[in-house]
Amino acid sequence: MSNEVQLTDAQIDAIAEKAAEKAFQKIYQNVGKSVLTKLAWVAGAAVVGIFMWLGNHNSLPK
Repeated sequence: MSNEVQLTDAQIDAIAEKAAEKAFQKIYQNVGKSVLTKLAWVAGAAVVGIFMWLGNHNSLPK
């Protein structure tokens, strides 16, 4: 007699999504809002900087 449970891909995806959500909540609680806010600003500034650099070098599609 086997106790193995068969899960569908949708069930596995739902479990993985929930696990990622819980992990992010733990990180958010442990690291703190201010650090995550600073990281978001740095990431946003980096993206803007990359687009500006690409635009100045005519690398963006027209």
